[in-house]
Amino acid sequence: MALASNKKVLLVRFERESLQGFVQTPSGLAGDAIELLRPDGSLARVPFAETKLVCFVRDFESGETWRDHPGFATRPKTAGLWVRFRFRDGDWLEGLLPNNLLQLEPSGFSFIPPDPGFQNQRIFVPRTALSGVEVLGVIGSPLRRRTAKPTQDQGQLKMFD
Repeated sequence: MALASNKKVLLVRFERESLQGFVQTPSGLAGDAIELLRPDGSLARVPFAETKLVCFVRDFESGETWRDHPGFATRPKTAGLWVRFRFRDGDWLEGLLPNNLLQLEPSGFSFIPPDPGFQNQRIFVPRTALSGVEVLGVIGSPLRRRTAKPTQDQGQLKMFD
């Protein structure tokens, strides 16, 4: 059984109206809508079809969103899949997904944003918000090329035994 916790989020809709609140993970992102507990105590159910992304934030006061940092400045160092998400409205955003198919969620993608030291710690994008997902690279692949062991030439005389 997964542990549940309330996380601060900034929910961005396609019409650019941002909603602040708390989401109980993982159950708040299940089904066909996001259950958002607003700071005033009201509960809002926002359908995935209206949601562009959900930013898990450090605090609500910053006011900055994901649009300030849409891509990585350099190649990421953390292991995972480096991907570019293309939204229905033409926007794009890069992120780092885990390189593990068991961690993919059926309703969307949860990933590390380009600058996790920024306001956003993680971002969730519903599948319905996307027009495409492109893999830009595999970082830290466990597949390593084996180096061939040098073979000793039997015809060579050994100088030191």
